[in-house]
Amino acid sequence: MDRQETVQTSLDHTLFSWSKQSGLNPLAIERAEGVYLYDMDGRRYLDFSSQLMNVNIGHGNQRITEAVRRQMQEVSYVHPGMVTEARSALGKKLAELAPGNLNKTFFTLGGSEAIENAIKLARLYTGRHKIITQYRSYHGGTYGAITASGDPRRFPMDSQQIPNIIRVENPYFYRCPWNTASLEECGEMALRNLEQVIMYENPDSIAAILFEGESGSSGCLKYPPFYLKKVKALAERHGILLIDDEVMSGFGRTGKWFACEHHDVVPDIMCMAKGITSGYIPLGAMIVSDPIAKHFDDKFLAIGLTYSAHAVACAAALENIQVLEEEGMVENAARMGRYLESRVEILREKHPSIGDFRNSGLLGCIELVKNRKTKEPIAPWNAKPQDMTITSKVAAAVQANGMFTFVRWNWVFTAPPLCVTEAQIDEGLDIISKAIAVADEFYHD
Repeated sequence: MDRQETVQTSLDHTLFSWSKQSGLNPLAIERAEGVYLYDMDGRRYLDFSSQLMNVNIGHGNQRITEAVRRQMQEVSYVHPGMVTEARSALGKKLAELAPGNLNKTFFTLGGSEAIENAIKLARLYTGRHKIITQYRSYHGGTYGAITASGDPRRFPMDSQQIPNIIRVENPYFYRCPWNTASLEECGEMALRNLEQVIMYENPDSIAAILFEGESGSSGCLKYPPFYLKKVKALAERHGILLIDDEVMSGFGRTGKWFACEHHDVVPDIMCMAKGITSGYIPLGAMIVSDPIAKHFDDKFLAIGLTYSAHAVACAAALENIQVLEEEGMVENAARMGRYLESRVEILREKHPSIGDFRNSGLLGCIELVKNRKTKEPIAPWNAKPQDMTITSKVAAAVQANGMFTFVRWNWVFTAPPLCVTEAQIDEGLDIISKAIAVADEFYHD
């Protein structure tokens, strides 16, 4: 098929995520390598968001292809009650990488299923039913995961949401709900809000607090340095579990294997996906602490999936982790993140519409405003299409100049693959600078 036929056939016979289905004009991708995508017309695009912040090792790494081929020549699928060498080796490797006493993993199909099973497990283990999450958060698209999210993508399902999800405010200093004067003060107020909600909701009814290890598609909001540690202490005081959603922030994305390591926190349950295979094959995981694992030694564990611990996915994950280790990509993410931050600081001086930039390793977000003093965004949170004229122009400029990245409301994301170089970051920020120049036209004092 040529490009036009490929696009039209997809439009005729497949459904697209998070979109009205008419008027779409998707890119038709023919191949990808490293940090670049190539469409069927031969045009190159710099991937500055690792697709959905998941292609951590970059595109087209044939080591994964070979690992998958070798596994499929031996066995592709077995009953989840059986074991394979790939399953055993990956379970052991994750126990080595994960912090503290997180030693036993249940494998899922992806991030949403990891969250679903973490919620189930927390309720089974504690005998409690309520889950606390944050308003500015995203945990996945299945019913439980989307309900747990604060993201407005949950609104169409609000009338059918799962019960007993309670939300609290984020410590979002740039737009602090309490108009505080410092990141630390904003964090203290967020902790006070969390503790107050726990008391309002009855601590003995709360099974878990579910927070992201590092905020992603909600704007890469930065936790104050002490915040997660105090959240964990508060949870322990009331017998509440801490579930750490590392689906986006895990496997080197923030410059450490897992974002919770920046805060010296060991959660009770940690959810993983995306970077575990760098998107080459779907896989998710939920790793639990020793006390939780031991609890089910003599109690029925009421969770299961047909494709849990899929041999081919486990083999892909093992090879992917080896690539991250052997090529020093976690360290490169930290190094390139610092370089990226220094270059965005220069862009701030050039573009008045840059209101804020938040980043950890290679998980970052530029926030665009119409006025730095009032912080009026170029598009409000949960903006309707008619309110996103400027956003649409910025996104169009990004693509027209040869880049794919995540542009949402008043945010432009900077999350390239962890193999990115300084020259490629410069290339990416040059494209973003051209796009932000569009937003500058709407800036006013």
